Amino acid sequence: MGFDGLVAAAGGYVEVDEEILSDRRFSADLAAKTLSVLQKYDVTYVLEAPTAIYGPPGSRERIHGILFGAFPGDGQGPSDILAPLQMHNDLSDYSFGKVTIFDSSVPVPVLAEEIGTHIAALPSSITGLKDRAGELYIPGVDKSVGIAAVIARFGIDQRDVIAIGDGANDLEMLAFAGTAVAVAGSPQALLLLADLVIPGPAHEGIVFGFDALGLTRPETRSAGPDAEESERVW
Repeated sequence: MGFDGLVAAAGGYVEVDEEILSDRRFSADLAAKTLSVLQKYDVTYVLEAPTAIYGPPGSRERIHGILFGAFPGDGQGPSDILAPLQMHNDLSDYSFGKVTIFDSSVPVPVLAEEIGTHIAALPSSITGLKDRAGELYIPGVDKSVGIAAVIARFGIDQRDVIAIGDGANDLEMLAFAGTAVAVAGSPQALLLLADLVIPGPAHEGIVFGFDALGLTRPETRSAGPDAEESERVW
């Protein structure tokens, strides 16, 4: 389709037409404390930055094993997650905007509590992972914040925003959007916000959603809450 930009790192990094609109990172002190706690509990994790993700030695094998278990039908596992991974013994010099946790010996909220008040936690948005997987992020940074930066850049009305989500880190984005789209099987909080519910990936739900919203047929677009019920709900 030709994308002009992206909102990444759960809203912490925004780039449009090669212009960086936002790049929020952990402070040096917060990063150091986070790494200390992750190491203490032997957490399997990656640090997310705009150009790469970082992890300690052995991360690739550990994450591959976890994801292979979550996606048993894929002989290679989701290689797109691991492709940009760089592993280093000392990660203290690498800045990052979010931490994705694939496995922890303690629940992710416990990690966040020990790190301190300047961190927030969410369950994992990767379907199939256990409850000891999740995300650590900067409070107040979410996808709606990133989208707000984009529409301000272009002068777009918030009512014209269409957001599609399936995980806990999509909640603010769907609440912000003029048209909220949730994937079948999403957490109940997302489904309650949805103007449209689409099938999951196995049933080409994005194709269904784009068609139902008229994004592939501009001349018959019927987006949002005013669309016919047969087009709005799967």
